Amino acid sequence: MELSRLQSDMIAAMKARDKERKDSISALVSAVKKAAIDAGCREDVPEDMVDRTILKEMKTVQEQIDSCPPERGELLAQYKARYAVFQEYAPKLMSAQEIEECLKTQFAEVVATGNKGMIMKTVMGSLKGKADGKLIGEVVAKLCR
Repeated sequence: MELSRLQSDMIAAMKARDKERKDSISALVSAVKKAAIDAGCREDVPEDMVDRTILKEMKTVQEQIDSCPPERGELLAQYKARYAVFQEYAPKLMSAQEIEECLKTQFAEVVATGNKGMIMKTVMGSLKGKADGKLIGEVVAKLCR
């Protein structure tokens, strides 16, 4: 996902007077810009950084949805609407089968050791932003049995 697409979609939402969508996309743009400034690449933001930031923001909103009390229906609806917008921009994550194939082909030597910690340390660097960390952990645990 490119930052410019997020920005153009935010402008389109402003023109359409869709406040919730504009606010959601604006939150993503702000988070991406903050991450870029922290990483020192203010002008040319790499796509993988945008994708990682979107996934991080989705996780935050999911936690808000999970912790929101049921009597706060309007707030819960707002969080769910924001999550739905974020899902439109989220990168497609790898499935458990794809992760297992990747581990067996690219990281066969490390997987052969059976050391779960070493496998996770080696694999997470290359699969970060492409697959869910919990799912990677489950696949590694299954392979180490």
